[in-house]
Amino acid sequence: MTFKFEMKKYTGEIISSYLFIFRDNLLLVELLDDSAKIPFTSDLTEFNLSLHQKKPIYFGLFENTPCYFIEVSNDDEFPAEMSFENIRSLYGRLNEELLWVAGRAFQLMLWDKNSQYCGQCGTHTEIKFDERAKKCPECNLLVFPRISPAVIVGVINQKQRKILLANGTRFPSNFYSVLAGFVEPGETLEDCIRREIFEEVRIEIKNIRYFSSQSWPFPDSLMIGFLADYAKGQISVDPSEINDANWFPADDLPRIPGKISIARKIIDWFVENY
Repeated sequence: MTFKFEMKKYTGEIISSYLFIFRDNLLLVELLDDSAKIPFTSDLTEFNLSLHQKKPIYFGLFENTPCYFIEVSNDDEFPAEMSFENIRSLYGRLNEELLWVAGRAFQLMLWDKNSQYCGQCGTHTEIKFDERAKKCPECNLLVFPRISPAVIVGVINQKQRKILLANGTRFPSNFYSVLAGFVEPGETLEDCIRREIFEEVRIEIKNIRYFSSQSWPFPDSLMIGFLADYAKGQISVDPSEINDANWFPADDLPRIPGKISIARKIIDWFVENY
């Protein structure tokens, strides 16, 4: 990605820049038929933002163009051709590299919103512009953007040439994906994989190997993808997490995730190789 991360103070003036405007965790875009664009401006007054309450925060350069983010209130009004949209819904409509810049902006916006005050002494925090952190001026506590590591695993039954897919309790009824879970304190990634697979479907795995990783800013995950081989056990789902799980061949898959996700990349790899 042609993006350079950096921080500096907002001085009240900006050159032509991308402006990532959020309201209720939705992103403002200009809708054009089947495409979408991030607002591009050198004049913040054209958006009539409540800048007396919050200032835009600069967070880097995309293709040498400055990028700012800001959270606005429900009182701010925008042109009719603009709409607040869920970032994930913009896949395929917004330039893909800009989509991931928007994801970065979203994570930073949440960090800024949720760390206004020091969790140790309650003092209002200040942004440190020499690193990605906020600092308490009273007790010097540093607060960095939160990243939540999670594993996501394609389990392959080599003998049957099938992949394990599951329908989670929060999924649509006919939607299946590979298994995933958050890393707990003190766990290695491999420990987390073994625990999550056994907790959710009661099988054991072997031959864990790295696949790839993906930032997943919904809201703050880092998805670390793996492949693993089935070792032993019969599928028995945890009903609090999983509605159904089964082995599927490459030529007979259920409804699976969209191409934006690493889950889909793992499944596509399985289809290509099996």
